[in-house]
Amino acid sequence: PWVHGGWARYQGNSLGRVQFNSASAEYYREHILFPFFEQFLKGKGDAHLPEAYVFETGSNVWRQYDSWPPRNVEKKTLYLRAGHRLSFAPPAGGEDPFDEYVSDPAHPVPYIAYAATDVPQEYMLSDQRFAAKRPDVLTYISEQLTEDLTIAGPVSLRLHVSTSATDSDFDVKLIDVYPPDYPSPPPKAADDAAPTDIGMPSESMGDYQQLVRGEPMRAKFRNSWSKPEPMTPNQVTAVNFDMPDVNHTFRRGHRIMVQIQSSWFPLTDLNPQKFINPAQAKTTDFEKAQERVYHTQQSPSGLVVGVLAQP
Repeated sequence: PWVHGGWARYQGNSLGRVQFNSASAEYYREHILFPFFEQFLKGKGDAHLPEAYVFETGSNVWRQYDSWPPRNVEKKTLYLRAGHRLSFAPPAGGEDPFDEYVSDPAHPVPYIAYAATDVPQEYMLSDQRFAAKRPDVLTYISEQLTEDLTIAGPVSLRLHVSTSATDSDFDVKLIDVYPPDYPSPPPKAADDAAPTDIGMPSESMGDYQQLVRGEPMRAKFRNSWSKPEPMTPNQVTAVNFDMPDVNHTFRRGHRIMVQIQSSWFPLTDLNPQKFINPAQAKTTDFEKAQERVYHTQQSPSGLVVGVLAQP
């Protein structure tokens, strides 16, 4: 659960404002990395390592699996529903068919809520409340969980969308929403603080929207990375893609959120929202686009996840 190289440089007690409640990097060095090196570099003994040794965020524990994804996962779909709801129940008839927003390349959605001269290390789990307030970000949220829910393995996006343009991005974020009364952490210890050029805003952890996974998709690559295709304006189109694998527990009392937007600047370059090469685009090529995300019985949208059976 660390930044690049964080396993070697820090204790791993936290990242940004999210606490891991233990020295996770120290554990990795002592119980996983060192035994591995002893066995495979020095030929000393058996490290007794499983097929997959994974830190489970949310619950903040190490898990051992004999396969990855774990065998005891059940594939379920988290559906986007009318009223900005998120549910394992599929759409019902008679609901509003879509949500929409205007994507404007001149006013892109940033990836963090504050200015920085470099990529802040905490962006990978930073608070997304700033994005949820924007009119060009769609937000879907579940009911409060009555028991822990663990997602393990790949996360597959199955969207039905339309755009008034010939190309658009559809960036999807999976988010863990904390309870309103969640306590804020104490200040970081100096020996565990990652170096940064700016101060991260100090906000209450109550209702914190922790980024768990995020993945962009440029619609012209929806069918092939080597043969891009334009979007047909205003035509409902399936756009399917995968997020990186995850092992995260949404705790009892938390909620699951999904945000959808069409820019994520500057993590991804600006899409002119025309079927052209962005690197060759002129200023006049960048145009606004009307984006729609559908959630009907005929054109559902959602995330296919592996729900881990609770012990």
